[in-house]
Amino acid sequence: MSEPRQNRALIVVNTDFCSSDGDGALGPRRGAKREAEKLSKTLSRLNYKVKLMHNMTAKEIEDLYQQECCCEHGEYFVSIISSHGKEGVIFGYDSEPVKLTRIFQILSSEKCPVLSKIPKIFFIQACRGKEFDPGVVVECDSGEPEPNCLSDYVSIPPQTVVMFACSPGYVAFLNVLRSMFLQALLKVLEGEERHLALNRLMTRINWHVAFSCQARGTYEGCKEMPCFVTNLLQEVFPFSA
Repeated sequence: MSEPRQNRALIVVNTDFCSSDGDGALGPRRGAKREAEKLSKTLSRLNYKVKLMHNMTAKEIEDLYQQECCCEHGEYFVSIISSHGKEGVIFGYDSEPVKLTRIFQILSSEKCPVLSKIPKIFFIQACRGKEFDPGVVVECDSGEPEPNCLSDYVSIPPQTVVMFACSPGYVAFLNVLRSMFLQALLKVLEGEERHLALNRLMTRINWHVAFSCQARGTYEGCKEMPCFVTNLLQEVFPFSA
């Protein structure tokens, strides 16, 4: 009897940035590499074959997802992206933008049949704007989204879940040790909460960030509110290894 195919995970973390003329265009992201390495080890223990890539250009990031279309996959595909960003975009090492819609299109059923029936789960640690959340209780948990931000949701292919570190229009926090969002993800994956159905697991991550995390230093007291969108038609348990 043949061995079951192993689940795959792709982690892309950009920590240093340059522009086409060689000058630094975006600030360094200290702490992100170590955090990504911890996530890689944790996912490996949960029966994922992990590909961890560091400081990739915009073109190289697109190529990484193209390569997944040629791989053998297990029951789930997980991808973690940690970089600078803005609404609907993450930035490559070369400071060039990669539209999230482009990544989703690469993995769509039409262009990537091998992943058509496999749940695709994204965790995105990147800013989605320049606003800061002061943590005040209000009627909603986000500012006015930038134009056409809903197009990112519409473009999400079937059997896909995307969880963002912050709400549309807001910044995502990262310090020299960790980010609020990915540390909450690590906490959940390393504990018993990993056995929960994915939608409940992501809600727990929301809770951890909302009630256990706030910025220090220059942005003392500012908060962060992750959010997720899913078009799964059934409950899945991707981390209950």
